[in-house]
Amino acid sequence: MAVTPDRVMQLGLGFWGSKTLLSAIELGLFTVLAQGPMDLETLTSSLDLHPRGARDFFDALVALGMLEREDRRYRNTAETDEFLDRAKPSYVGGLLEMANERLYPFWGSLTEGLRTGQPQNEVKTGGPGLFENIYGDPDRLRLFLGAMTGLSMGAAMAIAQKFSWKDYQTVVDIGGAQGGLLVQLGLAHPHLQGTNFDLAVVEPVFTEYVAANGLSNRLKFLPGNFFEDSLPEADVITMGHILHDWDLDQKRMLLEKAYRALPAGGALIVFETLIDDERRQNVFGLLMSLNMLIETPGGFDFTGRDCCDWMSKAGFVATRVEHLVGPDSMAVGIK
Repeated sequence: MAVTPDRVMQLGLGFWGSKTLLSAIELGLFTVLAQGPMDLETLTSSLDLHPRGARDFFDALVALGMLEREDRRYRNTAETDEFLDRAKPSYVGGLLEMANERLYPFWGSLTEGLRTGQPQNEVKTGGPGLFENIYGDPDRLRLFLGAMTGLSMGAAMAIAQKFSWKDYQTVVDIGGAQGGLLVQLGLAHPHLQGTNFDLAVVEPVFTEYVAANGLSNRLKFLPGNFFEDSLPEADVITMGHILHDWDLDQKRMLLEKAYRALPAGGALIVFETLIDDERRQNVFGLLMSLNMLIETPGGFDFTGRDCCDWMSKAGFVATRVEHLVGPDSMAVGIK
């Protein structure tokens, strides 16, 4: 069979399709179409677009599988209607909004990051770092926390089902953001009491989200800084998409803090886009690690084997890795 450049060209120009979707989310296209199908002229007018590019834009989204068209009217697909309508609680576009606003331009400097090993975000031009930038702006923080909920929702639901929660009574989520994991655990397991340990500025967003899910009586917020403070004690400690933000020494320090906060028989759950041990298959995990190069001074993603090794060195007597959903897996350590 003849070798062709098809895959090379498709991957090399993959940003065309990516930015088309990101712009559609930015424009609120899927939220508008959630009200019902629209013809070309009505949809163009509703989004305040110039007619020159509108038809190609909508039809490109049809070809990409993000819209459907029938009788000259456009409508959402089942996926985009469920996950990209801002009015629905299942909206996961917060992560993609952040990708559009921040990551898309920063990734244009990946080559420089590979050559220098330095972040390519606001820090490069003398601005604040990733977390200072986000946590210093209430609107941006709310967007980020919603993005984290969207990123982790599938994994959170899987953790609620795959881990033996009947054996434990209390759980602390370290850097639990909006409370996505704790809410899923609380909904699935009425006996659990949960705590979100995060920076104080996160509390109002967490409180609102938990109340909306009817769990204010079982989920609480404890303000703190996981670098400066001891971690709260609980039967289970969870860390979701936390460790990859930090360098190796910081990763090990956080695992050691978790070990000290757990009782004998207690469990630590680390869930991330864990890279497969052979570093060949989890494309998302590997690209996420490059994203850490773009965004942080020392962060990187890692394999399940790496994480279990670090857990063992921190004192955990048993470790295992279990796939959750998509690119996400969890590493579990038992004290």
